[in-house]
Amino acid sequence: MRSNVSVSASSVSRRLCLALALATALATAGCDTMGSVGDFFLGGGNAPTEGQPGFIRGFLGGVAADEPRAALVARQVLAQGGDAADAATALGFALTVTLPSRAGLGAGGACLAYNPSRDGPGGGVPEAILFTPVAAPVTAGSDRPAAVPMLARGLYALQARYGRRPIETLIVPAEQLAHFGVQVSRAFANDLAVVSGPLLADPGARAIFGPSGTPLAEGATLLQPDLGSTLSQLRVGGVGDLYQGVLARRLVEGSAIVGGALSADALRGALPRTAAPIILRSGRDRVAFLPPPADGGLAAAAAFQVLQGDARALAQAQERAMGVALRWRAGGGDPMAVLAAAGSAGALPPLPASTSFATLDRDGNAVACAVTMDNLFGTGRVVPETGMLLAASPAAVPPPLLSAALAWNDNIHAFRAEVAASGQAGAPLAVAAGLIDVLRGGGNQAVPVPEPGRVNAIACSGYLPDAQRSCRWATDPRGAGLALGGD
Repeated sequence: MRSNVSVSASSVSRRLCLALALATALATAGCDTMGSVGDFFLGGGNAPTEGQPGFIRGFLGGVAADEPRAALVARQVLAQGGDAADAATALGFALTVTLPSRAGLGAGGACLAYNPSRDGPGGGVPEAILFTPVAAPVTAGSDRPAAVPMLARGLYALQARYGRRPIETLIVPAEQLAHFGVQVSRAFANDLAVVSGPLLADPGARAIFGPSGTPLAEGATLLQPDLGSTLSQLRVGGVGDLYQGVLARRLVEGSAIVGGALSADALRGALPRTAAPIILRSGRDRVAFLPPPADGGLAAAAAFQVLQGDARALAQAQERAMGVALRWRAGGGDPMAVLAAAGSAGALPPLPASTSFATLDRDGNAVACAVTMDNLFGTGRVVPETGMLLAASPAAVPPPLLSAALAWNDNIHAFRAEVAASGQAGAPLAVAAGLIDVLRGGGNQAVPVPEPGRVNAIACSGYLPDAQRSCRWATDPRGAGLALGGD
């Protein structure tokens, strides 16, 4: 009892002292000082400003990605006041450091972006940002044909059209991770273990990913100072420097050394573009799929049509998806005509790895992306003084089925769901099955999609921006990714 009385008296004494100090300060201060004293005691003077962590309070939106550290970077951008495109851009650049096996600066990919406003980009309808891998011309001595690096330009195009934060601030997290090191995630360690033998045969790759002669294990520190310097140059000199500046010249010279010769003309001419997605109906909602040349979206649309009739018809949906992809790759043409035609029989050759991610902000802006190096670690060779792995040429390796879809309601201008996937030939079915699950179940990927697909999904059963509490996010539980948000 004595102890309790003593604590209580001490607490009262402290409160009296605090009250006297506040009263004295208020009695002797002018208006400015009164404001600052009130801020000190009430906590209003040091509120975060836009661009600082904690600027957004309450509901932030959500992030889902195959690599956890990059997902955390994206969530931080949302907390600082960035929108979904800003978060996706920062996440993409972070992946070049944390998951270079699938999303290095040499990579290509495609994104779906959605702004619900009729006055915004796309006029309230999702758009595709296409920066798919482009084959570099093969020259004498090119024993590892490479793709033209498209990721930086693609992320720049996405952010310039849909973002709100300065892009240099979105490169900083990746730059710091490269310079100061990042722990090897399980996702990256798994990729490294698969190809460590041939990868570490390259001296440049060995110096980064196996400096002791053995591949870095999960939890080890991955340091990439040359890549950090390249990212620094992108931040200071702009993304264009990689395509027609100092970095471009360094890339042209260095790529010849590692057998994947890039030309100045190829770098200068490889540009991302916007395109209309493939759009289908789903009840009162509409669903946008990536269009060719990201033909995994076309295949996902075909699988989705089958599953709309019978959600259990997974084998038929996969057969239809592959038939449509084969038909497109055989002759191209109008994607909707290909989708309406009978599928072709046959099988695709083994396809390379990819990765996916999705972001959503509090206002209902959303981005879903799929990215690839056209092979785990691309060509497996690092361009000297850049820290960059070159992606494999799509002329030498069949391109992956880049797959993503986004559902929205056109009448109320609101976001409903988005799903992006990887998993080689299983990616399109994964998108279709994951989307059917969230649209019909009202939840978010309650059941893992069929093997070998892996999805990242975000869904708001009550639509966004109105029903924030209905939003959920998930990454495939069989993978090693991370899904998170904030409210």
